[in-house]
Amino acid sequence: MPSIKIPTPLRAYTGQNAQVDVSGDTIGDVLADLVSQYPDLKPHLFNGDSLRTFVNIFLGEEDVRFLDGLDTPVESGDALRIIPSIAGGASSAPRRVDQSGLKVGQAATIVLLLAAFVLNSWLLVLFVGVAQLLGALESQAGPYRLFYHRVLKPRGIVKPNVILDNPEPHRFAMAVGAVFNIGAALALLTGASLVGWALVWVVIVLANLNFWLNFCLGCWLYYQLHKLGIRGFGHAPLPQG
Repeated sequence: MPSIKIPTPLRAYTGQNAQVDVSGDTIGDVLADLVSQYPDLKPHLFNGDSLRTFVNIFLGEEDVRFLDGLDTPVESGDALRIIPSIAGGASSAPRRVDQSGLKVGQAATIVLLLAAFVLNSWLLVLFVGVAQLLGALESQAGPYRLFYHRVLKPRGIVKPNVILDNPEPHRFAMAVGAVFNIGAALALLTGASLVGWALVWVVIVLANLNFWLNFCLGCWLYYQLHKLGIRGFGHAPLPQG
C-alpha cells in the first residue's frame, strides 16, 4: 500500500509516527484515509473539503498540483510526503509551473485558431477563448488541461517540465488571450470580420512567439504592472538559474 511521510511539526497529531501507511486509489483517497486514522490532522490539512493553501503533497519528486491534484492516481508502494511548510503556514509554497502544460495550450491555440480562420468559424474562435478563460481560472474542466493531463501525459507523448516560476503571469496571459478571442468571436458573429480576424491573428502571432521563442507578452505585461504597484499584480520575477 502507499505510505505518506509526515513532517515533524505534524507528528504530534500522529502519535509521533513519521510515516503512515494509507490506502486508496487517488491522492484524495489516501488523504481521507490518513485523516480517518488521525482525525486531529484534519484541521491542519483541510479547510472544509479543500486542502489548505500551504498543504503541498508530493508523489515522489512531483508536486501533485502539477499532476491531477486530488485525482492523481496512486499505486501500492508509492511514497508520498507533505512538505513542512504547512506546519504553521509561515513558509510560502514552492513557485512552480509545468512548462509542458503551457506549451500544449499554446500549440492547441495556434492550431485551433488557424483552423477557425480556414473554416471561417466564429464558434471555434469562441471555443478557444473559453478554453483560455478556464485555463486562467485554473478550472479542472479546462479543455487544454484535460487534453494534457488525460491524454498526452499518461501516454508519455508529452512529459512534464516543471520549473521555478510564478503561475500568476501565465494565468494573466491566458486571460488576455481569452478577452481577445471572445471579443473576436463576438465581432465575427456581428459581421465585423476584419476586426474579428485581426484580433485572432494577434493571438496567433503571440502564441507562436511564446511557443517557439519562450517570449510571453502577457507575462511581461504582468511584471510591468507589478513594477507600477498595481493592485492584484503582486509577484515579482523569480531569480533563475
